[in-house]
Amino acid sequence: MISFEESMDILNSLDVKECGVEKLFLNDALNRFLAEDIVASTNSPQAPTAAMDGYAIRARDQSVGRLKVVGSTPAGSGVERELGAKEAIKTFTGSLMPKGADTLIPIENVKVEGDFIQIVEPVKEGFSVREIGENYKKGELLIKKGSKISFAEIGVMASLNVVMPKVYQKPKVAILSTGSEVLEIGQQQRSEAQIRSSNNYTLEAIAALHGAKPVQLGCVEDDRKSITQAIKEGLKSADILVTTGGVSVGDYDFVKDVVREELGFEVAFKGVVIKPGQHMMVAKKDDKFIISLPGFAYSSLVTFFIYVLPLIYKMQGSRYKPYMVYATLKEPFVKRSRKTEFTPCNLYIEDGEFFVDFKGNKTGSSAILTNMLGLPKGLVITSPEELDKEIGEKVLVWIINY
Repeated sequence: MISFEESMDILNSLDVKECGVEKLFLNDALNRFLAEDIVASTNSPQAPTAAMDGYAIRARDQSVGRLKVVGSTPAGSGVERELGAKEAIKTFTGSLMPKGADTLIPIENVKVEGDFIQIVEPVKEGFSVREIGENYKKGELLIKKGSKISFAEIGVMASLNVVMPKVYQKPKVAILSTGSEVLEIGQQQRSEAQIRSSNNYTLEAIAALHGAKPVQLGCVEDDRKSITQAIKEGLKSADILVTTGGVSVGDYDFVKDVVREELGFEVAFKGVVIKPGQHMMVAKKDDKFIISLPGFAYSSLVTFFIYVLPLIYKMQGSRYKPYMVYATLKEPFVKRSRKTEFTPCNLYIEDGEFFVDFKGNKTGSSAILTNMLGLPKGLVITSPEELDKEIGEKVLVWIINY
């Protein structure tokens, strides 16, 4: 067994090949990872522009009190007339500012008197004028390669007329559940010893949420030949193959032996001093990975977050950044082992501060997945050296479903 910190150092040191690149139409690229830098090809705006409806004026002319309206500039039209002294041009949100004007006075700050406006409430010079390059300047790096494309990225690229951005292809993550006691969804239960498979569907959902393309391999019995064949089939297309179960020290735990002996993968590490999930394994061969996780539902979920997500992100030219906060305990915390622990908790924000409690959580084995129901959920992370904690103490929380 190695420590949690050692396992992360090894994982981060592994050479991970990025997936290929493809071009997608802009809206189809939502939630994908950019495979190119997005650089501004022009200034935005390209000329001084009105930020609201009003009158374009020279700020110093406000002292005159009464200005003549000599024209108007609707949005989208060119500016034909240059502003002269003691003059005003009616201007609308998004309109170009006329030459000679340095200020936009809002409609509500003036009183209209025929062809003149009376200044009721003066404004400072430059008021409501968008300067050249206010939004971005030509040559400015706006979105870095490896960024996840969300609504803001879509909007910025649309403003730059980026029709088909380059994005990384989705890494394929094949998921296989092992265990002679495990039943597929829809299969008829013949014995109370049989349990319904959930791991492969839970992990498929997590992989999809984080940009991967899941490949569902279903379930296979605890048989060395069957496991070998299923993994070989999965590896034909998968970049990462994830197994659950069969990696502990029991008589029927064949996965670890199949990975090393039958498939020739090099084991980066096996066994980590964490709770849950200490019996797990990371192995690599060429550009493919096999991550073998525990069979219990909560264990497989936690270890997937810890050890699989970083690989998924690296393959998309990015880096997985866990969302961590410090929160105050609303009830005592009981440390259950001398390991790095990941304990499910309920997270609240009250008066701008984070708080956690464990209401509704069941205690028992790491098979309890229902403790992760509801939003928002987090994992309290405690080191092997930490002890029980009292109400009011701070704990480190990993928010995993924000």
